[in-house]
Amino acid sequence: MKHLVAQIHPQDNVLVALTDLPAGTPVPWKDGMVTTTQAIPAKHKVATQNFEPGDLVHMYGVLVGKVRERIPLGGLLTTSNIQHATDSFDQNAVKRQEWPRPDVTKWQERTFMGFHRPDGRVGTANYWLVIPLVFCENRNIQVLEEALVDDLGYGRRKSYQPQTQELIQLMKAGKSVEEILQTDLQTSLDGQAKPRLFPNVDGVRFLTHEGGCGGIRQDAQTLCGLLAGYITHPNVAGATVLSLGCQNAQVSMLQDEINKRSPQFYKPIYILEQQKIGTEEALISTALRQTFAGLMQANAQHREPAPLSKLCIGLECGGSDGFSGISANPAVGHVSDLVVALGGSVILAEFPELCGVEQELVDRSVDQETAQRFSSLMKAYGDSAVAVGSGFDMNPSPGNIRDGLITDAMKSAGAARKGGSSPVVAVLDYPELVTKPGLNLLCTPGNDVESTTAEVGSGANVVLFTTGLGTPTGNPIAPVVKISTNTALAKRMPDIIDLNTGTVIDGEETIEQAGERILDYVIRVASGEEVAAVRHGQTDFIPWKRGVSL
Repeated sequence: MKHLVAQIHPQDNVLVALTDLPAGTPVPWKDGMVTTTQAIPAKHKVATQNFEPGDLVHMYGVLVGKVRERIPLGGLLTTSNIQHATDSFDQNAVKRQEWPRPDVTKWQERTFMGFHRPDGRVGTANYWLVIPLVFCENRNIQVLEEALVDDLGYGRRKSYQPQTQELIQLMKAGKSVEEILQTDLQTSLDGQAKPRLFPNVDGVRFLTHEGGCGGIRQDAQTLCGLLAGYITHPNVAGATVLSLGCQNAQVSMLQDEINKRSPQFYKPIYILEQQKIGTEEALISTALRQTFAGLMQANAQHREPAPLSKLCIGLECGGSDGFSGISANPAVGHVSDLVVALGGSVILAEFPELCGVEQELVDRSVDQETAQRFSSLMKAYGDSAVAVGSGFDMNPSPGNIRDGLITDAMKSAGAARKGGSSPVVAVLDYPELVTKPGLNLLCTPGNDVESTTAEVGSGANVVLFTTGLGTPTGNPIAPVVKISTNTALAKRMPDIIDLNTGTVIDGEETIEQAGERILDYVIRVASGEEVAAVRHGQTDFIPWKRGVSL
């Protein structure tokens, strides 16, 4: 029998509605019943006591809000009757406990088929990058994409052009506006137009961005660090870089950042400066020759077995809902613990969505220095948000709020569960590289594309992305596995969802069983199985600009 509500933590004083509850619905609570005083939509919260203004609201065992207006027993929590609130934390009051490692016996001998790189890292894919150092080169990047993609066999986008042609014919035939609106248009089949010329190269990725000049020098340095993270990434075989010549993000800056991450840099890289070369034709022709030569070298590489300790998993969420923290996120947290126990690395980012669970992460830090760095980065980030008239309390989106995440602390407490329970081994500032196995915290925004972009730049070779509302987010070089928090979403948007953990809500699977199923899928993806975002050509790339424009 499916449960009507869930209590996430024994100390919580609210329940999560697992289905729509009409007013007057009795729901089990401890040894008795709580009767709803109004309609409670699925994913929203039911009061288990009479709340008065100033009372504290707890979920996941932590403070997530303070009551503004009276809420009766069985009432609905809303943005009008509670406000964001969190407990203070003390980086010096550390309560470290022994981590109960999960049993990974069944995974110990498992491998994935990856691309082994000379620096010891292993890629889950093999891409060639074509990137600009400055936004002035974006058009030339697009010209190169038009010249290369289809003829090399990487053109695969679904075409809607036949639908436009059909509409034109209907108009010429004299059809009315009403008739055209009722027309059922046919979509052409998608797929690769031609076989790949380089079968061992997963694709050529053309990145564009709006940075490299016009901002403060720190932004240029940070952008070069991010681009260096992609160039040196184990999923990348080599790169073609276009520079204008006069921008803030100079070639020497990029080379310094590459050397920080890979002192014995071994990949083919071709850097072209337009103001030195001259005409567009000369630039494009040179870039085409060099990129084609690089692809010939990249094609010589093959997949070989690799231990699961070579996985570096990025943990991400976007379009979160009221079920995220009780299905997909804890299931991904179990994957995190399994990967860490196997010697791999995981990255938990989105610092605005760690607001309210700081003390837990401080307590899990391996040493005082790690705890202090996390605390100082969180404080600096929070202060910078306040300085521009905002704050972490403004993080939840309209979609989050509509689906039950009505304070940032409530959203954060569920989001943090992606990180499992293992110790925090390192805290990184954007866009630093992951160098330690275990759970790494990476300072990024809560924006899911900026954060996913950052996690991959720091070394994630697979990203686990949970969503309750549905988002098509992908990445240019790392597979992004889209995990639904609820079965309704998986059925409504099957073209973008890879896995469904609504089974946990439906009572068909435990969190641990869902986590093991996710890890099985990760191994297949790391070995080359395509995820939905790759099939759709979803290659989102947004660098985080932290400074002002000058």
